[in-house]
Amino acid sequence: MSRAVLSIGSNLGDRLAHLRSVIDGFGPRVVAVSPVYSTAPWGGVEQEDYLNAVVLVDDPEFDCRDWLLGGRRLEQAAERVREVRWGARTLDVDVIWCAGADGTACRSADPELTLPHPQAHNRAFVLIPWLDVEPDAVLEVDGITLPVHDLLDGLDAAERAGVRATEFSLASAKPAEGSLS
Repeated sequence: MSRAVLSIGSNLGDRLAHLRSVIDGFGPRVVAVSPVYSTAPWGGVEQEDYLNAVVLVDDPEFDCRDWLLGGRRLEQAAERVREVRWGARTLDVDVIWCAGADGTACRSADPELTLPHPQAHNRAFVLIPWLDVEPDAVLEVDGITLPVHDLLDGLDAAERAGVRATEFSLASAKPAEGSLS
């Protein structure tokens, strides 16, 4: 079994539809979906606000790289362009955390898939929705495993306040035929 935490975001086009495409694309592998939040862009590039959510996924046949590749296929289907670092995007799917069959968190220093995600602990738009679906979540930072709620509490108040709840929901999205296999 492989279980992963995916952070998803969109700030171009039909943002909600792009987020729903992740739920549809991973289909029955989706275990839980957070509420949808609106957040200011991160990284200093001028652009529209994002819609963000966290998705917990699980599949006995998937490993951490499969989650990355599945996310990239969904980004390609949404016609994501990677021209500007931290720039606007139709869809962003990041693997934040992944565990193997024994429940042990995977670690990877591969530049394509660094696990746990090296900046997740600094991003309220990841931590807040993650706690919605996994209140007891923990994340390793610099070799130390910490409760996600403690990481969130350690962020600047303005960073936390910038993550605003919306009325949108992804839970009603139904798995599409032909979801990622």
